[in-house]
Amino acid sequence: MTQATTAASLRTLINNPYELMLEMERRARAAQAGQSTEAQTGHEWVGVSFRLGGENFLGAREETREVLGVPAFLTRVPGARTWIRGLANVRGQLLPVVDLRAFLGGGAAAIGRSARILMANHRDIPAGLLVDEVLGFRRFTDSEFNSQVPATILQCERYLAGAFRRGADVWPVFGLRGLLESNEFLMGAAH
Repeated sequence: MTQATTAASLRTLINNPYELMLEMERRARAAQAGQSTEAQTGHEWVGVSFRLGGENFLGAREETREVLGVPAFLTRVPGARTWIRGLANVRGQLLPVVDLRAFLGGGAAAIGRSARILMANHRDIPAGLLVDEVLGFRRFTDSEFNSQVPATILQCERYLAGAFRRGADVWPVFGLRGLLESNEFLMGAAH
């Protein structure tokens, strides 16, 4: 059933508010049942999409705790590498903020209106990853996944865990856990 057909069939019930409400509830339950069945069988993957330079990436939803605006004030860390932008106070907790593009060798991110911090969901390594923009959630089916790692401009293939392909679009999956646990990331002290 197309959206136009759906809208037309709902319009026929406009003079019967109770029947309209029942039909809307029936459709909502049917949609919810379809989504939960899909989620239970593992056919849907949800990730947070973000941009670094001119490239789009995905981070698994379960590896991302939250998305934050860039704080007005970051405290520099003496002796830290340049890609560590500083410490932010997030609700009373200190959060190291790492410029992900700079870490990958792609130059420092410009902190503009669209810049955001992806707060990684890692029990032992707190980190906020500065990205150029967060594009929102993206949903893919298992059939759209390819474990082959695509080449990227930032040459960050070692941190990628495959990609989702939809039409001509390729969405590399950034392994945030692998990034945070890598020796390069953990060695933030300047030489």
